[in-house]
Amino acid sequence: MKEVMMGDVAVARGVKLARVEVIAAYPITPQTIIVEELSEICGRGELKARFIKVESEHSALACCMGASMAGARTFTASASQGLLLMHEMLHWSAGARTPIVMANVNRAIAPPWNLWSDQTDSLSQRDTSWIQLYCENNQEVIDTVIQAYRIAETVYLPVMVVLDAFILSHTSEVVDVPEQEDVDRYLPPFKAALTLDTNDPRAFGSISGPMEYQKLKMARHEDMMGAVEVARRADDEFGEVFGRKYGIAEPYRCEDAELILLTSGALGGTAKIAVDALRESGAAVGALRVRLFRPFPADEIAEAIGDAPKVAVIDRNLSVGAGGIFAQELKAALYDRERRPAVFGFTGGYGGGDFTPEVVEKIARRALEMGKPDSPTLWEAIP
Repeated sequence: MKEVMMGDVAVARGVKLARVEVIAAYPITPQTIIVEELSEICGRGELKARFIKVESEHSALACCMGASMAGARTFTASASQGLLLMHEMLHWSAGARTPIVMANVNRAIAPPWNLWSDQTDSLSQRDTSWIQLYCENNQEVIDTVIQAYRIAETVYLPVMVVLDAFILSHTSEVVDVPEQEDVDRYLPPFKAALTLDTNDPRAFGSISGPMEYQKLKMARHEDMMGAVEVARRADDEFGEVFGRKYGIAEPYRCEDAELILLTSGALGGTAKIAVDALRESGAAVGALRVRLFRPFPADEIAEAIGDAPKVAVIDRNLSVGAGGIFAQELKAALYDRERRPAVFGFTGGYGGGDFTPEVVEKIARRALEMGKPDSPTLWEAIP
């Protein structure tokens, strides 16, 4: 059934379809609509979930962690300063191997205060052992929430579903809402391997010595690396059931490209429009949208780039003192490979600056004209 809905509502509908059992809610713009919608869904009796109103984002994730340890399928949502307040619990929940799913609506970090979109909030959590999935549109948002539970409950690591503030969260699009019986077939009830049980006592996150700590850390790393295949399989099987899938890195007109525009999130759709216009003018440009981040799908990205001599990364984020984060990741992923294109690290659009198709075309033409990057970080002023 097709409905018109905002991205935040799409998140909530995905949570409902996943039959989540515990929801921890604390509002923060621009994700507040998610928990408001879920409160109404629960209030109407459409979802038999424990809806818990907590006093902070830190408490929200602590609540989900405890519920997950008890064997429940759990959900929360956050953004910006709220995600930063959760930071300690991001490490705890991943280290305790709790398969929580959280929606993060990308919003700029203060100061100064800013309500609009950039990716610094989620990307600054990249070392917490959370898998991250970046969505291009509202259809992908609802579908990715459902896929996220398949991934999390397979590898026993938490998953963050990421969408752009206002560009997706508060923008309405037509969404094909999956049928509940199809979702139930794709996503069976959660059966935790280990739970807190007074009749069979277990401990999560107890103190350990160096040897045990290292073993657990290494096991988490190996399972995170294995999540690339798990995410690919979850997406393929979703396609078999629902007739659509997204891949973990989505190439667009890359086969004969002299330049590939690498993007993530909603900017992926803008890049496709720009590529079509550039192709009409005779410029051999393609686009590559990275959907999965942490683990970084290096092999898939390298295969999509192929023999293209140039890649222009467009980052809506900034690691101050280093540059755009996706550009850094790409350079590291290509370092030991025989085929290493010139990587142009463009960055801009912080705090809601608009990347229009015209701006993306300008970036592409600038990269095509340069023989090689004249700086590790190429600024793109956004009006």
